[in-house]
Amino acid sequence: MSKDKPARRPKAEPPKGFRDYFGAEVTERKAMLDQIAGVYHAYGFDPLETSAVETVEALGKFLPDVDRPNEGVFGWQDEDDQWLALRYDLTAPLARVAAQFRNDLPSPYRRYAMGPVWRNEKPGPGRFRQFYQCDADTVGSPTVAADAEICAMLSDALEVVGIPRGDYIVRVNNRKVLNGILNVVGLLDNHDPTVREAERGIALRAIDKFDKFGRDGVMQLLTGGRLDPSGDFTKGAGLCYEHAEMVMAFLLAKRNTNAATVSVLRDMIYNTVAGSEGVQELETMAELLDAQGYGADRIVIDPGVVRGLGYYTGPVFEAELTFEILDEKGRKRQFGSVSGGGRYDDLVKRFTGQAVPATGVSIGVDRLLAALRAKGRMGQAAQGPVVVTVMDRDRMADYMAMVGELRRAGIRAEMYLGNPKNFGNQLKYADKRESPVAVIQGGDEAAKGTVVLKDLILGAKIAQSASLEEWKDRPAQVEVARGDLVSAVRRMLDQ
Repeated sequence: MSKDKPARRPKAEPPKGFRDYFGAEVTERKAMLDQIAGVYHAYGFDPLETSAVETVEALGKFLPDVDRPNEGVFGWQDEDDQWLALRYDLTAPLARVAAQFRNDLPSPYRRYAMGPVWRNEKPGPGRFRQFYQCDADTVGSPTVAADAEICAMLSDALEVVGIPRGDYIVRVNNRKVLNGILNVVGLLDNHDPTVREAERGIALRAIDKFDKFGRDGVMQLLTGGRLDPSGDFTKGAGLCYEHAEMVMAFLLAKRNTNAATVSVLRDMIYNTVAGSEGVQELETMAELLDAQGYGADRIVIDPGVVRGLGYYTGPVFEAELTFEILDEKGRKRQFGSVSGGGRYDDLVKRFTGQAVPATGVSIGVDRLLAALRAKGRMGQAAQGPVVVTVMDRDRMADYMAMVGELRRAGIRAEMYLGNPKNFGNQLKYADKRESPVAVIQGGDEAAKGTVVLKDLILGAKIAQSASLEEWKDRPAQVEVARGDLVSAVRRMLDQ
C-alpha cells in the first residue's frame, strides 16, 4: 500500500512584481503623504477615495476586437460576465466619479487622491506591478489658471516634504504648441487626425527620448531610423532633414526666461491655430505663476516636455529632480522625474458625451520616497517603543499599569509578551525592536518602590567604543522611584 504524498507547501513569497512593506517604510510613506495632503488641503482640494476595482469599460483599457481586457490591467469576469479590473491609475476613476455625480459635485470640483494602483506589466529592477500614486485634479475649469495652480501646488508639495528649491524644477509645455509644430512639418492634419498617425507617434516618442538619445539619436528617429548599439533598428518618422531640424529647433527653444521662450515659440509655429492658442496659454500661465512668486527657478516653460499619454489636450507638466545620485554601477546621474500631469478635456466626455475641462497631476510616491532617502531625509533607523520587561509572571498587572501610564503620557510603549523565563531574550527583543529604553522591575525593586531604566541606545554606543568621552558621565542604567517612571523615561528619551 503506497503512502499518500504530503501536500505541497506553498512558497512563502509574494507574486512576481509585488513586494511587502514593513514598519519604517509604511511610516515614512504615511508621513510624506500627510505632508502633501496638508498642501492640497490648504489649496482647497478635498480628499476622494474610489474603489480599487472598476469596470474595464469605465477604465477604457480594453481591446475593441476581443471580449477581454488589455493585458496591461489585471482583469477578470464576474458572475454576470462583466469584465472588471484593478484600477491602473487614479485619473480614470475620477473621470467616472465626475460623470456619475455631476449633478451633486460643485463645479469646478477639486479633489486629491492617494492609494495603490496596479499594472499588469513585466516587472523589473525597481519596477513593480503595484505602486502608490498621489494625485490632485480640478474638473470643470477651462481656464489655464487651474493649470498654473496645479504647478504651484506641486512646487509647494515638493518643498514641504524636503526637496529644497534648486534641487527640482517643474517643466511646463503645451500639447497645442506641439501640435502646431507637427502641423508645420506635415505630421498632423487638422481635418483628418489619422493621416500619418503612425509616423506622428514615432516622432512624439523620439522627442520624449531626447534626454536619453541626444540630438543625433532623435534626428535619426525623426528621419530614416536609428540603429542602436545592440544592432536593433527602430524605424523613423520619415521627415526630411529640413523638417527634422525644425522639430529639433522646437525642442531646443528654451531660453533663460519664460518670456523669452514664449517669444521663440511664437515665431516658430507659423501662426497655426492650435500652436498660437497654446503659446498664448503658456504666456498666461507664466504671468500667473510669476505674480505668485513662482519664477523660473521653480517652474519653467520647456518645449521638451511631451508626456506620453494621448489624452492630454493642453498644458502638460512634469517635476524633475536635478540633484545627482549614483546608479547601480556607481555612475553619476540625475534622479529624474517624480511627477507628471496635464490638461485632459476629453476624458469625462467618454461618459457624458459632452466635453468637461479637467487638469491634474500625479506624484510617483515610491520615486519621491527614494529621492528623499537619497537626500538623507528618510531611511534613518526608526525609534521603536519603550519595552517594559517582565520579571515576575504573577505581577503582569503591575507591568501593564506601567505601559498604560507611558502611553497616556504620549510615549510609545509595549510590554514584553514572549516567554519571560530568559531575561536576556527580552533585551535581545528590545534591541531588535530598536527600543530606546527598557523598563525593569524585579521583586527587589518592587519592594523598594523603584524601577530600573536601561538606556539601550547608550549601551549600544558603549559596546561599540568603551572610550567614548561624550558618554562617560552618563550612566547606561539608572534606578528611579516608581512614581517618577514617566518623567524619567521622558528625560532619557530627550537625551
